[in-house]
Amino acid sequence: MKIYHQLSDFKKLDNAIVTIGTFDGVHFGHQKIIKRLCELAKNSEGESVLLTFFPHPRMIIDPENQELKMINTIEEKAQILASLGVDHLIITPFTRDFSNLSANDYIKNILVDAIGTKKIIIGYDHRFGKDRLGNISTLVENASSYGYQVEEIPEQDINDVAVSSTKIRKALLDGDVALANSYLGYAFSIYGPVIKGDKIGRTIGFPTANIFVPETYKLIPGDGIYAVTVEMGEDKNPEVYRGMAYIGQRPTINGMTRNIEVNIFDFNREIYGQNIKMNFLAFLREDVKFTGLEALTKQLQKDKEETLAFFKGK
Repeated sequence: MKIYHQLSDFKKLDNAIVTIGTFDGVHFGHQKIIKRLCELAKNSEGESVLLTFFPHPRMIIDPENQELKMINTIEEKAQILASLGVDHLIITPFTRDFSNLSANDYIKNILVDAIGTKKIIIGYDHRFGKDRLGNISTLVENASSYGYQVEEIPEQDINDVAVSSTKIRKALLDGDVALANSYLGYAFSIYGPVIKGDKIGRTIGFPTANIFVPETYKLIPGDGIYAVTVEMGEDKNPEVYRGMAYIGQRPTINGMTRNIEVNIFDFNREIYGQNIKMNFLAFLREDVKFTGLEALTKQLQKDKEETLAFFKGK
């Protein structure tokens, strides 16, 4: 898959089969659209093009609202789209000027003149252009003038399991990673370098790798203990370990910052500075303040036993 970070970097195609959207999470509903996109491109001897935006439009239109977090970083999204077989990914910088482009100018300047769209496949509820006034009817009305076709993905095809990025975000914030993963079709993950912590885990027999997530817009699941797998090393053939992750402020030691830590089972190497990927598989329990480190240690042993039992049952 070829990736373009500016529309101006993209060379207009003779037979572009296009879809548009933010596709946060690239969940089952999104995957139906993308599967159809690639199918149409193959059948028409064209090339599939996915046009997305970064930052998320709501971050630009409503910058004071810092609550919206993304299921995927832009890099994670690109990896998933590549695995689904998309030929071209255009990541258009979403700016105030871009948001003021009228629906008709959006169609002419971007879809037709810049991309060379011959067929556009779009969800029934997609909106575009200034004030989100453009919709599938706008695309259909302009189709004959610009020589492209429109295929609608109906509501029942996208929402047959009531999937939405909003529902997935809520499930993750509630700690319900199993539900989120069932909607996504893959395990939600976070990725980042291992940074130095205060090493308290080592003193109680549960050393942890502290993960720093550099993308501030990335959604982090709710506080608690999780069963996870950890990937490190080569992207195509990583080492995979089992473990239990902790997200929270460490109330037992009166922690002041929210930490993301993972106790990796059967692992004893220094990996400071190394990027690791943590896949969330199950929620074990909520974060709790214990009377001291001894009580915490006993609970962590129970957590480990429960995590191992989870993997044994897989």
